[in-house]
Amino acid sequence: MGVKDLQDLKKLSMLRSQIDGKGIAKIMNDDFKTVGPDDRVVDALHIMKETGAQDIPVVDNGEYVGSVGYGTLLKKKSVLLDSKVRTVMTGAPSVDKTASITDVAELMIRNNSRQIPVIDKNKKIKGVVSRSALIEVAAGIKAFREIRVWEIMSSTVETVKESDVLDTALDVMRGLDIRTVPVIDSGGAVVGIVGMKEIIDHNWRRKNRQTVGDLSGERGQSVILVDALCATAPRTISWDETIGKAAEIMLSACISTLPVVENKKLVGILTQYDIIEMMAACKERDMMFVQISGLDDDDKYHSDIIDELIKLEMAKIAKIQRPQSLTLHVAKYNAAGDRHKYSLNARLILGGDVIAAKEIGWDLPKAVEDVLEKLGLMVADIKSIKVDNKKKIK
Repeated sequence: MGVKDLQDLKKLSMLRSQIDGKGIAKIMNDDFKTVGPDDRVVDALHIMKETGAQDIPVVDNGEYVGSVGYGTLLKKKSVLLDSKVRTVMTGAPSVDKTASITDVAELMIRNNSRQIPVIDKNKKIKGVVSRSALIEVAAGIKAFREIRVWEIMSSTVETVKESDVLDTALDVMRGLDIRTVPVIDSGGAVVGIVGMKEIIDHNWRRKNRQTVGDLSGERGQSVILVDALCATAPRTISWDETIGKAAEIMLSACISTLPVVENKKLVGILTQYDIIEMMAACKERDMMFVQISGLDDDDKYHSDIIDELIKLEMAKIAKIQRPQSLTLHVAKYNAAGDRHKYSLNARLILGGDVIAAKEIGWDLPKAVEDVLEKLGLMVADIKSIKVDNKKKIK
């Protein structure tokens, strides 16, 4: 079985049954940490650092009221560490025990969440489902051992060199809304990986920490080389290995990102997000799966325009080949003073092909239009190549 088999409704139904077979109650963790709305931000960050969890449920008088997330905090660099959690917590999705695993996978992709609380009818948290729990499900599914890494990996990878200053790595992470960046040598071989975890662990020991930005590297990083903080001897995976094997490595090494190599050269990146995205695509639905993540409240007024742009481009693509799923992740960062710049990552699955495109721009609707146009041109190119190959065979 490969990604192309997701078009086969019978095979898709069988795969969905395997994914949803265990049920939420069997994979949720009932040993979890919470914070209260009147706890300090630094207390929440301390729990994240100690447990490795990147989303912490906020509980008020035993009732689930929201979440405080690593990703949200990193975007609010001016927030004081002594601020109360209630000033930065956000509304977050939750499920009950009747939800399916593919339901949870879709919620994680839609909200870019690291874990989803499972609550009862009184809004009491009974457990949490983490990304790792879903990856463990994926590792046990036979069909995923027939899907190859190259079928779902992202082939466009931003990297840094050992000799780069840490600010360079931070700029890449902020610009693309990612947490880890591969480190390569002059020959293109992967020699390390640097992430927000290493940066925050380093900055945690610094004195005069007052804001979230002081921990996430907002200042004072220009003289530190990537080599000083990156994790060396990182785990990698071959481009032609299986998704099942990738899931096993992620679980055994407690990592979320795997550089993909061919002959020791970096050719892509595979994350837990990519695997969970594939699980979400298996959910039963009547139409194409479209997921947009990363839009903040200030940009949600663009939603109608973005939806229309997607409909128009998908209609064009459907004339060539029926698209199965589209995911679009939006990251926003300050590129010049108070001006915001947008970084978009789009992934389209159709006919057994996984196509990815990236776009950066100042105007969000225009950037969406441009990245969708790139996908359309890539689909047309793939179709042309396949037609030429058929002619050569004849």
